[in-house]
Amino acid sequence: MRRLFPVTDQTADGTAQEAAGTADRTHDRTPHRTGDTADREWSLDELAEAYAYPTGETTWLRANMVSTLDGAAHHDGRSHPISGATDMRIFGTLRGLADVVIVGAETVRKEGYRPAKARDVFARHRADAGQTEAPAIAVVSAGLDLDFSVPLFTSPVTPTLLVTGASAPADRIAAAERAGAVVVVAGDGATVEPERVAPALAERGLTRLLTEGGPRLLGQFVAAGALDELCLTVSPMLTAGDAQRIAGGSVLKDPDRFVLTSVLEEAGFLYTRYRRS
Repeated sequence: MRRLFPVTDQTADGTAQEAAGTADRTHDRTPHRTGDTADREWSLDELAEAYAYPTGETTWLRANMVSTLDGAAHHDGRSHPISGATDMRIFGTLRGLADVVIVGAETVRKEGYRPAKARDVFARHRADAGQTEAPAIAVVSAGLDLDFSVPLFTSPVTPTLLVTGASAPADRIAAAERAGAVVVVAGDGATVEPERVAPALAERGLTRLLTEGGPRLLGQFVAAGALDELCLTVSPMLTAGDAQRIAGGSVLKDPDRFVLTSVLEEAGFLYTRYRRS
């Protein structure tokens, strides 16, 4: 993996070396990788440092999504086919850094979500940060139309949270609590108010927030102005078709501007980070 932005001395040296070797590579198609750690796989510690949450923030909501070159957020209904090995390592790293992973009910159903695992490689880091062994999964749902008999609810390392509105169906709340889920109210009516999700979780001491979508939930966070950071993997694939983009829902009156803070590259995949300007 190599860092393309922000530019460092090593990045610049690598760019110069690649330029010098361009003629040779016209005939030799063997990949030539130079620069800052470009010739080896980054360790999880290095990835954790690269994706560390900003200091001095009371709460921070970041999203992690993947998109093809033509804007598809999934292929055949799932994101895994447009992902890759390094993307999955970053996916695991972002989970390892988070207090809680926020996901929409539809994504839970489509992707077959399971509880986050406690991983030895992050054990010391999480203990030092005062975090639980594994991040909680927080499922955002109004109607609570979920199967509470699946492992996500029956056998998580950290109890699964259900984020819903105050008027959610009482029988479904009772069923969720019987399964071991913790209900978090983030809305006065039947639906969740996206701008209230982060404050409701922060009241429970969960301030390092990560959402993995899906597109409908991410669109709601964007529309509410609640998203602080987007970690977007640009996959070197084309799918055509009419797959959804990474964020859905209503069009914003004015585009929400974010600032590029980091770009990593490996095997044609671009791993980007943007934060609110």
